[in-house]
Amino acid sequence: MRKLIVLGIVGLFAQLIDGALGMAYGVTSSSLMLAAGLSPAAASASVHLAEIGTTLASGAAHWRFGNVDWKMVARLGVPGAIGAGAGATFLSSLSTDAAKPWMAGILIAIGAYVLVRFTFGSLKTDPNPRGLRARFLTPLGLFAGFIDATGGGGWGPVATPTLLVSGKVEPRKVIGSVDTSEFLVATAASIGFLIGIGSAGINFGYVAALLIGGLIAAPIAAYLVKIIPPQMLGSLVGGFIVLTNSRLVINNASLQGWAATSIYATIAMLWGAAVVWSFRKTRSINRTRSHMVMA
Repeated sequence: MRKLIVLGIVGLFAQLIDGALGMAYGVTSSSLMLAAGLSPAAASASVHLAEIGTTLASGAAHWRFGNVDWKMVARLGVPGAIGAGAGATFLSSLSTDAAKPWMAGILIAIGAYVLVRFTFGSLKTDPNPRGLRARFLTPLGLFAGFIDATGGGGWGPVATPTLLVSGKVEPRKVIGSVDTSEFLVATAASIGFLIGIGSAGINFGYVAALLIGGLIAAPIAAYLVKIIPPQMLGSLVGGFIVLTNSRLVINNASLQGWAATSIYATIAMLWGAAVVWSFRKTRSINRTRSHMVMA
């Protein structure tokens, strides 16, 4: 019962982040589940099964508010589902010992990308957005879907920033379309894991706990968007993902003592510096906007 409560909190925490950023439910949940001792395939399978429910609810809400471009959903989601199915099959074929450093490495890379992207990046949007073609969305969907299944998450961190920086689609439709198409990705990945490791390898109590936590957090996340700047939250989440998964890589490399401590300290210092940078940048932007309004 204690573990189910913890996983429910994990699902709630992850959905709070995902709802505020439009990404990171999978990577946050998988990072915490790996840290709790679950095997990579079981962790990713549990997360994707829970995501079938959370992404369906999220997609319905975005559709209701007109945030979905259905052409983008099809062009991104179908190849994403194919990539996710392939990724699930690949991860299921690996032994637990071989899969853990692989999955942790992917999560560290995604976390570092989110950290750098939200700390130092800026999102510019074309004032006359034209949409994106299938020749761009298809390979993006395939890659993001494969990374999502093998890393236990990554659909949002790969797809959302890539589409936002293109400047060819309204930000609200990027978030809405990526979230809606993730239903296809989560379903395909779940089927792949069920075939690869079987239902006996999945604890459906864990899935239910993650799902319930995520559904509770969904409306709260909508409020967090209003009070927490995305840049700050992105810096916090990216560093958290890197620090959490670095433990698995360090243990796999058999690093101990001062070597491990030095790595942890370096990550913590860089993370702290990124958060401070984001905080100052956010304050500077807010001051500039206030002066413009007063003028």
